Amino acid sequence: MRIVIQRVSQARVEVSGSARASIGTGLLILLGISRYDTRADADYLVDKALGLRVFPDEAGKMNRNIGDAAGSLLIVSQFTLYGDCRKGRRPSFDMAAPPAEALDLYNYFVECARRGPVPVHTGVFQAAMHVHLVNDGPVTILMDSDARTSKSAGRP
Repeated sequence: MRIVIQRVSQARVEVSGSARASIGTGLLILLGISRYDTRADADYLVDKALGLRVFPDEAGKMNRNIGDAAGSLLIVSQFTLYGDCRKGRRPSFDMAAPPAEALDLYNYFVECARRGPVPVHTGVFQAAMHVHLVNDGPVTILMDSDARTSKSAGRP
């Protein structure tokens, strides 16, 4: 499972020209799910994202997490995080989970995030979306659940 986390001062998602969700201060999480991911991957990344200290404290040092900053989460599914561009010019998405499996894990990820201390908003799974954001900092963090184990050793 891969996430791109962006600290934002504001972000919103539009679907078919209509606003779906918006947040002020918080984290925009772009979520990619591979065919090898499990609920344990979601548990790991939700915990990491909620605990990530990327918000400034009184001294301006990144020392506060999303709860400390009284922020919100905006979670958007993005299968293209598993685009493989090593061959040719068109990305291969063979590593991305099939839609039904991805939807189950996406919903689980969102459910886990909602158990946390901050409001959670989402895009629409499998929809064409426009994501608007003001990246604060800019602060952008990449995380991959493979980093926690050696499970990627046998993967292509």
